[in-house]
Amino acid sequence: MALTATVYTVDVELSDVDRGVYETFSVKVAQQPSETDEFMVARVLAYCLEYREGIGFSKGLAEPDEPAIAVRDLTGAMLTWVDIGMPAADRLHKASKLARRVVVYTHKDAGRLADQLRGERIHRAEDIEIVALDRALIADLIDRLDRRMKLGVSVTEGHLYVTLGDETFDASLERLRLA
Repeated sequence: MALTATVYTVDVELSDVDRGVYETFSVKVAQQPSETDEFMVARVLAYCLEYREGIGFSKGLAEPDEPAIAVRDLTGAMLTWVDIGMPAADRLHKASKLARRVVVYTHKDAGRLADQLRGERIHRAEDIEIVALDRALIADLIDRLDRRMKLGVSVTEGHLYVTLGDETFDASLERLRLA
């Protein structure tokens, strides 16, 4: 018997001062059985930090050539390709040919990822952004995972604040470039 995805409903109050984005939205997140909690939480945070009109999750394992998250315009053209974790150089090469902007949110060692990718053949490598998500923040959120959650997500001056229940967690957002 095949295992099914666990569906989380996340209600978000977003206040991204750095980008001037203030929104309240609800998103359903399907966590596949092969997906770690760390990956899923990183995916939710990336969705919040990239939130804008046209954003959406991919179909996951069913579409391996698609990004974890994409931002598309009204014609369906991909504006932003968002990957999670430690994507391979060939994947980012393809992504940078398909989208105007490519960003990787990693819950792993961002410096190691950047080192692995430097010198690889990647189209417009100098434009690819890597955002390091704080591992302690991810762990704190995993400890409080629930199938229905309300998150307050605030970003100001490159610092991330996440409120879950009556607790607030914070971390710096480290941004790296391959060039």
